[in-house]
Order: sequence, then structure tokens, then C-alpha cells
Amino acid sequence: MKVQSVTWSPDKRSACVERFLDRPPYDRRLEGLARRVLSEIRRRGEDAVLKYVKKFDGADLSASTLRVSRAEIARATRQVDPGFRRAARETRKRVFSFARKGMRGDWQTPTPGGGSVGEQFTPLDRVGMYIPGGTAPLVSTALMTIPLARAAGVQEIVACTPPAPDGTINPYLLYALDLAGADEIYRAGGIPAIGLMAYGAGRIRPVQKIAGPGGAYVTVAKKCVYGDVALDLVAGPSEVAILAGSSANAAHVAADLLAQAEHGTGREKALLVTSSARLARRVEREIERQLEALSRRAMIQRVLEKGLLVVTVKNLTHGMQLCNRFAPEHLELLVPNAKRWARKVRRAGAIFCGAWTPEVAGDFVAGPSHVLPTGGAAAMFSGLTVDDFRKRSSVIAFTRSDLKQTLPVIEAFGRVEGLDAHARSATIRFEAS
Repeated sequence: MKVQSVTWSPDKRSACVERFLDRPPYDRRLEGLARRVLSEIRRRGEDAVLKYVKKFDGADLSASTLRVSRAEIARATRQVDPGFRRAARETRKRVFSFARKGMRGDWQTPTPGGGSVGEQFTPLDRVGMYIPGGTAPLVSTALMTIPLARAAGVQEIVACTPPAPDGTINPYLLYALDLAGADEIYRAGGIPAIGLMAYGAGRIRPVQKIAGPGGAYVTVAKKCVYGDVALDLVAGPSEVAILAGSSANAAHVAADLLAQAEHGTGREKALLVTSSARLARRVEREIERQLEALSRRAMIQRVLEKGLLVVTVKNLTHGMQLCNRFAPEHLELLVPNAKRWARKVRRAGAIFCGAWTPEVAGDFVAGPSHVLPTGGAAAMFSGLTVDDFRKRSSVIAFTRSDLKQTLPVIEAFGRVEGLDAHARSATIRFEAS
């Protein structure tokens, strides 16, 4: 297998690098299909959801089997081995704890006239989570999304995940969804899942917000329902950038690059940026060596042919410039004084500092959610947090003195904007009755 490998500097354009960086956050070619399916779901509800679950997931369901029953969850739980139960509980505990510590608190500050201004936060009432399960049952995603909503105080949490053609869902995934705190679990993937949550179906009520990662169909469907519901972020095919110095372990770097390529959508991206040509060559050899032992070898190789790029730069400062241009979902800093280098990162969903922090720690257990912006969206979006499941309301409590002090400002804006009724709603309070 030939690995794409180039040298790069900020003052010299590289066509290969530019092609690699140019990755739209969603596939516009799918937008027409998504809109047609979503429009039908909005009109026909449950019948349309069932129709498209059969078409896309291959599962022939009915209104009574669309929702996973408590009995099925109980059967699934009995199939889960004790070792994984312990692991899942540990991840849930860490994610929930991190979420609680990250919650913004209500606040207020006094105004000059004795009143106050501030903010208060209230949880959403009903949210939907998309949990991928096509090429792999992403059990960890259930535990990286639902506990955040629980920590925020959301009362109703809906989860959708694609079923197998026989209608079943992986028992480990069902266990994780239940453990994480899902109130309703539905067998639906891709576009129909997004439509079900956005518009409701039959007795299923719509949600206020949809969160969670997904492939191309999920990403474009989420874009299409924006405005009907709130959304979290653009979270599509996985990607990683690694900034590595000469002291980085080539075997570790190769393993981290390969990990991102095994998700299976075919659109994953893995970028190595290093100041050491020797390390670059060793990593390329390690990739070929390690690939032979991986169970998803064919799937990974397909990604590596177009989605892997090894870039050699003059120094790590140039390397950081390239990483910031890439705006990766995950950025590993395998360099001395990694925390110092982290302060130079301007565009990344999550930053992993040092040799003992592989990206997989963030995927499965560290605490911050692994739902992160992809496709360059890290330049403008942040990863999923507990506050994504709360609404912020500003709170203004003026006194008579406050309004009197600001009356000239209100009158000035009303005059310039030609909105005399606006100004009068303030001035009338000081007129003799």
C-alpha cells in the first residue's frame, strides 16, 4: 500500500495538501434525497418512517415494534458480560461527573439604579439522540451523549439507532442506552431516524433538539431539519491530526492513525504532521505492518488510500499552522511540553496532550463527550457539552431609577430607527396619569 506523503511549508502551496484539507462538512449530493424523505415523514408520520426504515435498514417493522420494549432491554442486559458492565458504568460515571462540573451557573450583577441583569439556565424538556450502529454498534456514543442530557436535567430522552435487517439491535448497545438513561429507544437509522425525532410519528412526539454523530445521510438530514428543531453540531465521519516531534514513538503514531480509519464510512481522515522525515518513514512502515493484523483490514485500507496523508514540515511551528488549517475533530500533540503547545491550538474539537493520551481515551472513557465537529467545522463549532441541553435566558430587572437613567438612550434609538412606539413604551411610564 502506498501512503500519500508530502513536504509542506506555509509559503509554498501543495495541491495534495489542499485536496486533503478540502472536505465539505456534509455531502450536498444527498440533500435532495434527504428533503424528499423528510417531507414525506412530516406528512405521513409513522407510515413513512416504517417505509424508509425498511428501505434503508432492511427491517420490516410495524407500529408496535418500532419502539424497543422493556422486555427486550431486559433480555439484552442478561447477555452483557460483567466486564463490560463495569466498563460502561465507569464511563458513564466519568462523563456525568465531567458534565456536572462543566455546567454554567445562573448569575446576576447589579445595575447602577439598584436593579439587576443576569442569566438563568433551564433544561430542555425533550431531546433526541442519534446513536450510529451500522458498520459498528457505537456503544460508547450512547454513554457520551445521554448522560450529558441527564446531567442537564432533561426529562425525556429519545434515542434512535439503526436495526439489523431482522429488526434486532446489538444487546450491548441496548444495555448502554438503558444504562445511560434513554427513556424511549426506537429502531431507526439515517434519514428516517432524524425525521422521526424532528417531526414525530404517530404517538411519538417530536423533540426540541437532536444531538449525536452519524454518517453522510444523518449529517445532511440534520441540516435539513434545522429550524424545525435545534441541533448540536456537524458531527460526521471521524478524523484525526497528529502533530509529532522526532521523539514520538512511530508504532504508537501508526496505531492512532489506523484507529481513525476503522469506523467504516470510507470518508474518515487521518493526518500526520511531523518535523522528522525519519519518523514519517518509520510510521509509514508501521502502518503497513500493523494493518495486516487488524480485523477490519479491508475497510481500513480503503480509507487509507485516500484519507491518510503524511506531511513533513521544517519545524513544529509550521506543523501547528497546518493543523490549525485542517481544524481536526481530534488533535494529538505528541511533542515535548504538549500542554504548552496546546495553547497554540486555535481549531480543534478536542486536544490530546502527550504520549499517554491516545485519542481512544477520549473515545471511550476520559470524560468529555466524543461528539465533536468534523469536516473542518472545528473552525467554528465546539464539541457537545452539558449546556447544549439547556436554554439560556437573560434576566433583566430594572428599577424606576434604572429606566430613568437609560431613557435618553432608548429615546435616541427609537428616533434613529423610526420606532416611536418603542420609545413611547418607556417614556409613558414617567408621564403623569
